[in-house]
Amino acid sequence: MDEEGYTVALDNKRARFTSEQEQLFEVGVFLFLVIPSMILSFFAEQEQDIDFLITALAIMVRDLALLSLILFFLWRNAEPLSSIGWKKENMGREILVGIALFPLFFVLLGIIGSVLQGIGFNMPETPRPTFLTAGSMWQLMVAFVLVTVVAVVEETIFRGYLILRFLHITKSGTWSILVSAVIFSLGHGYEGSAGVGTVGIMGIVFAAVYLWRRSLVAPMVIHFLQNFIGIVLAPLLGLIR
Repeated sequence: MDEEGYTVALDNKRARFTSEQEQLFEVGVFLFLVIPSMILSFFAEQEQDIDFLITALAIMVRDLALLSLILFFLWRNAEPLSSIGWKKENMGREILVGIALFPLFFVLLGIIGSVLQGIGFNMPETPRPTFLTAGSMWQLMVAFVLVTVVAVVEETIFRGYLILRFLHITKSGTWSILVSAVIFSLGHGYEGSAGVGTVGIMGIVFAAVYLWRRSLVAPMVIHFLQNFIGIVLAPLLGLIR
């Protein structure tokens, strides 16, 4: 085959949408990379001497690597970024929607956490482990970058990418949302069973907003504000005092 023919064949291959079996294999490889590192969060309480900066950099490198893998999958399958909710249209409005929804989300989250604790789910004595607590202004600057990266990447992974793939595999929107929310919650084992349950419900709410808006912008804003309060604002107020 000459070079021109090879190029045409390659373009045709990229243009066709992958089969369910190929998507299942793709998701399986992706989850094999993601889930083991997330399960380690259940043992994080025993590792309190880990430095914040090391943890933050490790999380950002891991998340950006996973984002790169997703972008590669989309490129290989000739799928536009808009297929996973990366849309420029009405971005300002979507940001305002996220900001407007956040107070309700924040209150709802507190109620859910209290209910779960009330029925026997456990919560760690300290609200956040030391390896996720910024202790200086320099660390707070890094923390701001961290919560930004996490909000963008985790919404891309757990809402945009996984829900899209699970929809094609399971043919069920409900199962797609639930499975992606469960996987999302696995990375928060250090927050105790009440925290894991709360994060799982967070994932369902984020998914509902994503499917409602058909865009990842509003969920990213809510996710960012939630992490910003806990990882940046709370330590900052403590330093001021």
